[in-house]
Amino acid sequence: MEFYELHPITPQQRFINKAVDVLRRGGVIIYPTDTVYGIGCDIFNQEALERIYTIKQDSGTKLFSFICPDLKDISKYAKVSDYAYKTMKKLLPGPYTFVLPAAKEVPKKLWTKRKTVGIRIPDNKVALMLAKELGNPIISTSVTNRKGEILYDPEEIRLIFNNQIDLMLSVGALEGKPSSIIDLSDEEPEIIREGAGDISMFVV
Repeated sequence: MEFYELHPITPQQRFINKAVDVLRRGGVIIYPTDTVYGIGCDIFNQEALERIYTIKQDSGTKLFSFICPDLKDISKYAKVSDYAYKTMKKLLPGPYTFVLPAAKEVPKKLWTKRKTVGIRIPDNKVALMLAKELGNPIISTSVTNRKGEILYDPEEIRLIFNNQIDLMLSVGALEGKPSSIIDLSDEEPEIIREGAGDISMFVV
C-alpha cells in the first residue's frame, strides 16, 4: 500500500493526484473525511466495488454511501425533493449522510432494498478534492476492524489493511463519530443514526 501524509488544511496536490490516478485505474484507497477514515473507489468501477465488499464483509458492515464534491450534479445520482435540497444546502458540507431515492445512473449494487442511496458531502478538503478531481462520486464506508469497531489511528489502519488497499492518504489520528444518517426519501425525515451531525432540526 502506498502511504502519504497530507496537511489537513492545505492538502498537497501531488498526493491527491496520485490517489485520483489509483481511483481511475480501478484501485481502492483509504482517505480522511470530516468524521472518520473511509474506504473508497470510483462508484462506477464494478471490480473495485467488489473488492470493497470483500474487504467489508469481514466487519459485517454493509452500509455504503458515496461522496459528491457539491450539490451541483446531485440530481444525476438521486431524486431530490425541494425540501431535501433545502435541507442539504443548509447542512452541507458537514457530517451527514442523506438517504434519497436512487437515480438510474447509480449502480444498483449501491441501492438499498427500498431503492435508495446514501449521499455525503463531508466538510473535509481531501475527500472533496478527490471526488472533484476524479469527476465521479467515490464510495464512503468507514474503516473498521473485524469486530466492526471504527479505526482512528492511521498507523493501525496501515498495519491492518496494508495488503488489501492500494493507497492511503493520512492526516493523522481522527477522533470523530460516524456521520448522522437522515432519511429524506419520504415526506417526513427519519433519523437512522445519530452521529457527529446535529439532528435537533429533525426532532419534533
